[in-house]
Amino acid sequence: MIAIRRAKADDWPALWSIIEPVFRAGETYAVVVDIEEADARALWLEKPVATFVAVNAADGAVLGSYFLKFNQPGGGNHVCNCGYIVDGAARGRGVASALCEHSQREAIALGFRAMQYNLVVATNTGAIRLWQRHGFEIAGRLPGAFRHPTEGEVDALVMYKRLAD
Repeated sequence: MIAIRRAKADDWPALWSIIEPVFRAGETYAVVVDIEEADARALWLEKPVATFVAVNAADGAVLGSYFLKFNQPGGGNHVCNCGYIVDGAARGRGVASALCEHSQREAIALGFRAMQYNLVVATNTGAIRLWQRHGFEIAGRLPGAFRHPTEGEVDALVMYKRLAD
């Protein structure tokens, strides 16, 4: 069973063990692959409006996480943006889906009216299918906007979902 709660400072070592290999692979996040741990911590834990972790309800092990932040300031601050990550060993167990559902509820509770994913790498087909199952639409395609380490320049998608009227 999965429980989702706000991230705490002492979750960072477990989060970094999940985040680091994904960032280093350079296949899904537009961050430098040699990002310093302190910069990754700021990106994931310190700068967002909120960060949550999915944990194994039985033993408390961190299975995944998401952050929620303003997509844009000022006139765009009613739209949020999220980043999600799941431990490789926990993939296929519904963690990403649970995080996506939770993030939408939290976004609404925080007063956001929509959620936008700015750069979903087109080769990340599992994530695209998942976001579409959760009601996100492809709002745009950015040709060659992401430099994939093995595929070269690949398209990136902008995905969007209205959360509240």
